[in-house]
Amino acid sequence: MDPTPQESPSSKHPLIGDSAPAFDAETTEGPIHFPKDYTGKWVILFSHPADFTPVCTTEFIAFSQLVDECHRLNTELIGLSVDSLSSHIAWLYAIEEQVRFRGLSNVKITFPLIADLSQTIARRYGMIHPKVNENKTIRAVYFIDPDGIIRTILYYPVSTGRNFNEILRILYSLQTADAFGVVTPANWVPGEDVIQNPPETLKEAQKKAMSKKVWFMNFEKLSCDKINRKLKNRHHKNKKLK
Repeated sequence: MDPTPQESPSSKHPLIGDSAPAFDAETTEGPIHFPKDYTGKWVILFSHPADFTPVCTTEFIAFSQLVDECHRLNTELIGLSVDSLSSHIAWLYAIEEQVRFRGLSNVKITFPLIADLSQTIARRYGMIHPKVNENKTIRAVYFIDPDGIIRTILYYPVSTGRNFNEILRILYSLQTADAFGVVTPANWVPGEDVIQNPPETLKEAQKKAMSKKVWFMNFEKLSCDKINRKLKNRHHKNKKLK
């Protein structure tokens, strides 16, 4: 299928805050139409350099361990590389049948892996960095919200496997910020204090200054239970709307 682009007005490649380019693609789970097939869902779209490579293999096993948690957070995973569909299928079969990594074996990859031999989708998303390699994608990760807006972009070099705790932490942070109208501090993980948005008027700043030592940085407690309840309710509403 030929991709159907939705060009970013601000850049050659999409940036945070841009609409994620639309595309149709063949995958290991059948054809997908993005973003139509993912209405009301978060999506983590990621690329890997090549099938049958060791670091990518460990990453796919790690991604497979995130699937259940992502579904609980109303999030779908989509992989991509510029290999063929037959190569993808053979590689995923080899992972399930032959590979063992950190005590995990017989790992079945259940999320779709896009075959992008033409490099059309990869180039539209900025997944190919020519000074690194003209013909392979780097390790890119795009967090896309239910409105089809790109909320975070990560780039890793070919030599460095991704940190999957960080990928999950970012997903929690984005959804928590949306749900509670807060921001999260450095190294935040769910259950730690969050930060209230800074005051937007002089009157608000003065009011906070009367009771707080640092008027522009006010922390508040937000438990994991409260976050999970709120996110569950929001995702339930999104499914009803869908």
